[in-house]
Amino acid sequence: MEKESRKRDNDQRSSQEGGSGDGMPRFNFMWVYILIGVGLLALQVTKFSGASKNATWSDFERWARKSHVQRLVVVNDKEAYVYIVTDSLTASKEHEGIKPTKKTLLSADQPQYVMNIGKVEVLEPKVTKLNESLQKEKKPVITVEYDQRVNWGAVLVTYGLPLLLFIGLWILIIRRVGGGAGGPGGQIFNIGKSKATLFDNTAKVNITFADVAGLDEAKEEVMEVVDFLKNPKKYTTLGGKIPKGVLLVGPPGTGKTLLAKAVAGEANAPFFSISGSDFVEMFVGVGASRVRDLFRQAREKAPCIIFIDEIDAIGRARGRGAVQGGNDERENTLNQLLVEMDGFPTDKGVIIMAATNRPDILDQALMRPGRFDRQIGIDRPDLKGREQIFQVHMKNIKVSPEVTASTLSEMTPGFVGADIANVCNEAALIAARRDKTAVGLDDFNYALDKVIGGLEKKNKIISPEEKRIIAYHEAGHAICGWYLEHAHPLVKVTIVPRGLAALGYAQYLPKEQYITRKEKLLDDICMTLGGRAAESVVFDKISTGAQSDLDHITRLSYDMIVNYGLSEKVGNVSYFSMLGDSFNRPFSEQTAYLIDQEVKNMIDLEYTRAKKLLRDKRMQLDALASALLEKEVLHRADLEAIIGKRPFVDPKPGESATIPDVEHIHGGDEE
Repeated sequence: MEKESRKRDNDQRSSQEGGSGDGMPRFNFMWVYILIGVGLLALQVTKFSGASKNATWSDFERWARKSHVQRLVVVNDKEAYVYIVTDSLTASKEHEGIKPTKKTLLSADQPQYVMNIGKVEVLEPKVTKLNESLQKEKKPVITVEYDQRVNWGAVLVTYGLPLLLFIGLWILIIRRVGGGAGGPGGQIFNIGKSKATLFDNTAKVNITFADVAGLDEAKEEVMEVVDFLKNPKKYTTLGGKIPKGVLLVGPPGTGKTLLAKAVAGEANAPFFSISGSDFVEMFVGVGASRVRDLFRQAREKAPCIIFIDEIDAIGRARGRGAVQGGNDERENTLNQLLVEMDGFPTDKGVIIMAATNRPDILDQALMRPGRFDRQIGIDRPDLKGREQIFQVHMKNIKVSPEVTASTLSEMTPGFVGADIANVCNEAALIAARRDKTAVGLDDFNYALDKVIGGLEKKNKIISPEEKRIIAYHEAGHAICGWYLEHAHPLVKVTIVPRGLAALGYAQYLPKEQYITRKEKLLDDICMTLGGRAAESVVFDKISTGAQSDLDHITRLSYDMIVNYGLSEKVGNVSYFSMLGDSFNRPFSEQTAYLIDQEVKNMIDLEYTRAKKLLRDKRMQLDALASALLEKEVLHRADLEAIIGKRPFVDPKPGESATIPDVEHIHGGDEE
């Protein structure tokens, strides 16, 4: 079975690349055009296929006196062709190597010798004088013939070769535009055909629901769709109708496409897979034509599933950014999709699945019941979900007994499935680089640092003064986070340069919760300003190392006031859904000024609070900075040994879900 599947994949790949299904390369007429052009070019260069030689008038006169010349033909008033008697070619050593020539397809009978005469007026007196001498010697006179000949080789090269090249280029362009020769859309007339990939009994997907972890609720929803395709009478006898459309919504990397692949692997029904961008084409009407062709194929294969990945490529809300008087091809494609989705009854068994991470920009007509009836939210996995995902990916790598999925899940708050897969792969590569027989916990720690902060810059030269500033900067973050009640518990702080601009970072373990209070956000701002505050307290100067910190707190402060309504002066208002157009703000200039003042006052208050805290904890700040300069990397246990235990009780991991909109890492300070 595996050999048949492999052979079918090879046949499909060879057909897409222009080959035949039996493994033999497909004949390409382009080679014919190339060979014809090369042949004509060679013909133009050589002029004749025979062995014609150049001759002078003295040679010709000598041959005429020996009666070797059969005839003399002046061609196009430029050249004189000398034809030698056949018997003389064999009898005389003077013509050794010269053979009789025959008439060819592209030229008349070819001579043995060619003379350049310059002008006819010069040749004729010479021939007349020669004939008079021959008559006296009683020898055959020379008769001059005049002929106008066309060099068809030169004509074909001059006019035919450019024409053939133009035709070949045109055919190549048509095939490129049509999607490549050999495929179903290989010709210009098939450009409106659907590009969907069909998976059925002959071409199956190896991914099943067992390979999808951390999405228990989403799996239950889509498993109902698969069960309907396998046993439709179970639902139709009770009067139930399966949803026409299922929309998978979630951040990037959470497993939307993976879940769709699992549906294709579990459902014993045809599965059409296509991307939203495959409907977009430069020609008018192609997108709508491909939608019609896709649904036509689906009705023929029903019951089946159609999966459209990144549907926001064609499903954007109509009327946004439209050019006045123009024809929006994307809107025509969306209109056709809307008609097709609502144009067949539900008992046909054609189910549509789609995935997007931008549900806010989709057209409302696409989201209404009857089209996408069911929306499945796929969020970032919680502690239990991350543990399940680690278990799936750790099956394929050799890990040490000390490494457990529960430990790794606690170390990766806020990670999605794609991040976890990347961490496992990086850990395996690092262990192989170190010539280990199994992947250890230190390999996973190094992989986490690499994924979070970037590649370690071992050769980055940092002066002692700059290194001391970085150490106090990161120590300021750590001290503020350690002594603020609502701040995230610290996991690790380092001053090892990583990535393009990160000179150090502090990693935190977020408190897993669904809602965030104002006190928590203010502590977050104060902790983020701890780096710059430490520079001000210790050196009485500030540097550019806090650029990423300032960017974070500025966005957070504006969100608190403009979106969350956490300012008493601005009030309980939110402009979150009305700030899409920067030219038409939903508030006045006076309100904008008030918002700017509130943001500045909030940041100034927290900056003053951070400096006061660091002055009170100056001994702990100096001790932590000295330890960082010595070890470069400090973990939570090291901080407890240096400055004592944290005065607040941290929540146990896994009590609730991770905050989706709060970063799991603070740092990445730039130079």
